[in-house]
Amino acid sequence: MFKIERQIKESRVDRERAGGVLTPEEVVQWRRERTAPILTALKQWLDDLLPGIAPQSALGKAFAYTVRQWPKLVLHQEHGEVPIHNNATENEIRPFSQGRRVWLFANNPLGARASANLFSLVSSARANGLEPYSYLNYVFENLAAADTVEALEALLPWNVKSVARVAR
Repeated sequence: MFKIERQIKESRVDRERAGGVLTPEEVVQWRRERTAPILTALKQWLDDLLPGIAPQSALGKAFAYTVRQWPKLVLHQEHGEVPIHNNATENEIRPFSQGRRVWLFANNPLGARASANLFSLVSSARANGLEPYSYLNYVFENLAAADTVEALEALLPWNVKSVARVAR
């Protein structure tokens, strides 16, 4: 399945080089043709073996978990914009998980909150394709002049267009 996803990614890049776009509908069609048979066979295999496996064994728990989570596992089959895995999200939230240990030793709760807010801005900038350092400079240069809710909202990463973009 990951090989198929690599092919989709390569096709997307080729299409973009040619000035086009690989639509979510095309991705869904590609997945239905190539990935769905693999998933169908896996589900059948799980359903066939599960009744003969001790439920409290490690294998039984793993199979039961997979069957319970099946709708989430196949979600990408119906939505072309949904990735097959959540690695990008895991990589984005890792600093917060690691930061929890550090924040325990912040001098005070306000310092810990300030650190968390800064991490949030950096992660949001990255998620919106902005280079974090450039984005933070932009925010700090324009924050004092933001005297309305609309002006503050204009500084949010998804509303900023004039800051350096990160190559993806």
